[in-house]
This record gives sequence, C-alpha cells and structure tokens, in this order.
Amino acid sequence: MAKKALIVRGGWDGHEPVQVSEIFAGLLEAEGFEVEISDTLDSFKDEEKLLGLSLIVPIWTMGEISNEQLQPVLKAVAAGVGIAGCHGGMCDSFRNSVEWQFMTGSQWVAHPFNDGVDYVVNMVPSSSSPLIEGIKDFKVKSEQYYLHVDPCINVLATTTFPVSEGPHSANGVITVPVVYTKKWGEGRVFYNSLGHHADIFDIPEAKELMRRGFVWAAR
Repeated sequence: MAKKALIVRGGWDGHEPVQVSEIFAGLLEAEGFEVEISDTLDSFKDEEKLLGLSLIVPIWTMGEISNEQLQPVLKAVAAGVGIAGCHGGMCDSFRNSVEWQFMTGSQWVAHPFNDGVDYVVNMVPSSSSPLIEGIKDFKVKSEQYYLHVDPCINVLATTTFPVSEGPHSANGVITVPVVYTKKWGEGRVFYNSLGHHADIFDIPEAKELMRRGFVWAAR
C-alpha cells in the first residue's frame, strides 16, 4: 500500500506555495507516495484522515490557524505521522500559535540582509546522520533565516551570520541552524530553512535534503 502525504499550501504568495508544492509533490510521487494537495487549512480538521497519513507537508506562510485546525495536526504527529517542510512555509506559518512552534521546533524572527544574500550552508559532520551523508557544504543566494530554536533539535546543517550592521551583531559571529530534525511524540519532524523561492530547489543539494527529509519523516 502506498504511503500517503498531504500537502497543505497557501498563506503569503511571496513564498510561491503553488510552485513549491508542485516540486515537493514530484519528489514524493517519485518515492512512491500517494499525494494530495489542499488549498485550505480546514484539511487539518479531519483527525481520522490525518491519522491515516504517513506525512504532512505544510507550505503556509503566516496567516492564522484555529484550534479546530491545529489540534488534529498535533495529535496526528504525536501518534506517529511525520511532518516536514521548509522556510516560512513551516516555521513562519502561524505566529499566533506557540503550540505549532513547539511542535515544529523553531520560529523565523529575521532575515537581516533580506533576499539575495550569498551565504554557505554547512553540514554538521558530527551529527552522523544519513540525511546529510555525502552532501558537501554548498552556496546559496537567497534569504538567510535567523531562527529562534527549540533546544532539543538535532542540527544537521548551519549557516553563519557575519558581524555586520544591526543590533544582533553586538553578539559577534552567530551560527544558526538551517536543517534539523526532532521528535514530537511518536512523530518525526524535519525542517529546512531554505525555500524563499521555488528556484532554490534547482540547487541539487537543497532538493536532495528535502527528498531525504520527507522519506525520513514519513512513517
């Protein structure tokens, strides 16, 4: 029986949720998943349906989530359904929901240099995770996400903010997670902060990290 994945897309159009969802659906289908794409958060209300999934992929920047929409997701992931996503589509989804942030493991708070920044994504070899095996450090030109993070995340890749203009630089050079995993009950959580625009996944390493993350998170 094929594994089932639900992609829920929407929110701020600047993050190209439709284009990103199409890329992610292609990755999942190539791995044998049966994929459903929804344009409404009401898809989260059906707890029984969520419990029958292997993977939830949120692609929804900002907006608000009701308690009726949120609680079934929290319960499904705690019961073993995986959740995996990227950029603002997962970790800047619902700024009013600390429970969502608790489950997903981080919250975007800034991108000090805005879009078009050249920076390096550094793998963390000490993690010994198969999710980054064979992937070398790579360069991107995009938004560089500054995250507030859960102390229990398993960091697989990082980026470094140099000393520059801005009050954050009073703290010196700062290393921030880019890719991480964590657990939520029986469920696996995967996050990649890349993904401001869909074309970031033209970079082979960025796309491969998402593919591996989906497969790892799914039960």
